[in-house]
Amino acid sequence: MKFYLRHIYLVLFLLCSVFNILGHNNHFVVADSISRLPLPHASVFDKKGNLIGICNSKGKSPYINLYKLPITIRYMGFKEKEIENLNQDTIFLQENYFELPEFVVATRQKSVLHMLAYVREYSSLTTYTDTIFLFREKMVDFMVPQDRKMKYRGWTKPRIITSKSYYHFRNSEGLDSVSDECEHHFSWSDWIGVNPQMPINKILKETEIGTDTLKGKYSHSEIWNKNKDKFLIDINVLADSTIRRWVPDIEGYFKDNIDFENFKVHFSYDNVTGDLLLPNDLTNYSFNIETVGRGRSFFRFNRPDEDYFVSTYAEVYFLDKEFISLKEAKKWEKHDFDSDEIEIYEAYEAPELQPHIISLMERVENIDKQQIILSWKDDPRFRYERKKNNNFSLGNRFLNVIKDITGISSLLARKKRNKDWKEFRDKWNEKRNSKKKK
Repeated sequence: MKFYLRHIYLVLFLLCSVFNILGHNNHFVVADSISRLPLPHASVFDKKGNLIGICNSKGKSPYINLYKLPITIRYMGFKEKEIENLNQDTIFLQENYFELPEFVVATRQKSVLHMLAYVREYSSLTTYTDTIFLFREKMVDFMVPQDRKMKYRGWTKPRIITSKSYYHFRNSEGLDSVSDECEHHFSWSDWIGVNPQMPINKILKETEIGTDTLKGKYSHSEIWNKNKDKFLIDINVLADSTIRRWVPDIEGYFKDNIDFENFKVHFSYDNVTGDLLLPNDLTNYSFNIETVGRGRSFFRFNRPDEDYFVSTYAEVYFLDKEFISLKEAKKWEKHDFDSDEIEIYEAYEAPELQPHIISLMERVENIDKQQIILSWKDDPRFRYERKKNNNFSLGNRFLNVIKDITGISSLLARKKRNKDWKEFRDKWNEKRNSKKKK
């Protein structure tokens, strides 16, 4: 009798488990809580902070395995949301309202836009045996001339001012290690920048609230959402070759035998007036790029017989914008930043980091580098080279001393720069503290 009861209980348990699984949805739609319109290309992260995938043009999520719960849904310009179960068909996100920084309008004397931004990046390099995960924070800037006839070009790709990298390594033998350095360069985050200007969709010019979808050669290429003076534009770069105008700095890689599996970009504009989307109206942007199997010369991955998969998801938040003169812009361009002296300032509207990412950062920052250096064995083959490099560095230091003695203007400029950074840091800390009090 006990034997039969055990079997009955086992069957009932299995049936309950099956019904429980069938009661969950492995897909859902992400939508705006106010307009009820779907949000295309929203990002979905698992409980460890890894990118599961990107929603399609109709807001439908990728397939979600239950063991990856809880998941986090993120869409630039909206508050992120954590989902612990998949009982809902539609997940609504709330718009993230924040105060935009003030800046002076461009004039004839000040015709170059300088933009300072905070960047978060999640990248991975995966082979059949190894996985490298990278979380990186950066401070970057852009220099965008407003007059296309101006000879000065500036830069629309993000120029790195300072950055911090956190790597997590895993292989088939169970190795689990972390570092702030990696010999392989596999990130796409330094190649997606801002556009000087883009024309506004004709259909949306004369309407206050609306949406429009443009079709490319292979699929939906552009999805425009307008709410008064705000614009959200989702771009599928692979839909048509003409869409590459949104990412001009990466155009050359389409000719270098790199196999792009996915390439989506999201732009958010605010306070838009006129018929053009301008860089000074850009509040943030994000992108997801996935490549497979090619482009070894770019990624510097030295195993030519092994296929690999590269994925980069990044978010760019603008902290400050200012129109400056051409003379000031050229000085900025020549300036060589000392990254050790500059801190990273998190964007006010950036969501809190996930526990798994915080854990990775703590592991990396707790590495005892001094102990590692002391444990290295000296190689006599490099003694002569090191001595020669030391003499060279001493010569450079001597020249720098001479330049500092004679270059009074450079000393004044350095003092002014340190003062400006101190004012910016105090102001930003004040904002962050007020946010925590609320």
